[in-house]
Amino acid sequence: MALKDFLERRKASRGAHVIGLCRFSYPALGGFKNEHDTPEDRARYLYAPERLDERFRLFEAFTLPSLRTQTDQDFTFLIVVGEDFPPDRMEQLRALTADLPQVVIVPRAPGRHREVMSEVIEQFRVPDSFSIQFRLDDDDAMGVGFVHKCRRILDQNYQLFEGSRHVAIDFTRGWNALPSAEGIRAARQKALYLGVSFAIAFRPDTKLSVMNFTHHEVWQHMPTITRTDPDMWVRGVNAHNDSGDRINEGLRRLTEEEEQKFERAFGITMEHVRAVYAR
Repeated sequence: MALKDFLERRKASRGAHVIGLCRFSYPALGGFKNEHDTPEDRARYLYAPERLDERFRLFEAFTLPSLRTQTDQDFTFLIVVGEDFPPDRMEQLRALTADLPQVVIVPRAPGRHREVMSEVIEQFRVPDSFSIQFRLDDDDAMGVGFVHKCRRILDQNYQLFEGSRHVAIDFTRGWNALPSAEGIRAARQKALYLGVSFAIAFRPDTKLSVMNFTHHEVWQHMPTITRTDPDMWVRGVNAHNDSGDRINEGLRRLTEEEEQKFERAFGITMEHVRAVYAR
């Protein structure tokens, strides 16, 4: 979606504006556990064909289904890529997201990670509206009710949100999951301020973004609302996890009942996952 189309679409929307941000192999200066000497070195690492193949498979298997099946479709999802993102991969990304009017692909030159992402979010904020902002990695998924629940939480606790510059919303229960041509191996998880199915709501007069805060330290800076709703996020397990922890422990094949749960909770079907990884 082009910026002018986004602005026209926003005219018809009322209430809190929800913005999601995805950094898709963007060659930032900082923001990764694995550092590189130059932006060119980072781009070579990020754009390696084998790595991009994996990122696209995870994105198609996990992230996109959870966007398509949100019960509240009134949100904007910004995908930030490098200005030098390979043209054939840009075509691939555009084709995969063509049916999602919420998606805006935003090319940017290399820059400091948090500064660039904050500028991108600010460009798409709606004036005089509460701004509910979340980040979603290209290998993760959020529960299908995430957008709806964030808006409802704001409505139900309006005095708190009106009286605070910013309030964090955190869903604490989900899964670590490894997709393959055989299906999904996964393990249930509980975690505070993990950063997946996590949002910060900003009052209209507050000119900050979700990028101004480190998710696991957010409780030190603002009120938070934590929810224990089940099955609210999927954290993708893969060869390039940047989290630095051991998220592949305890994974097991999903039962048939759990496979059905994944479809209801995240829009993720085993048939689609197997098809993506069988190519």
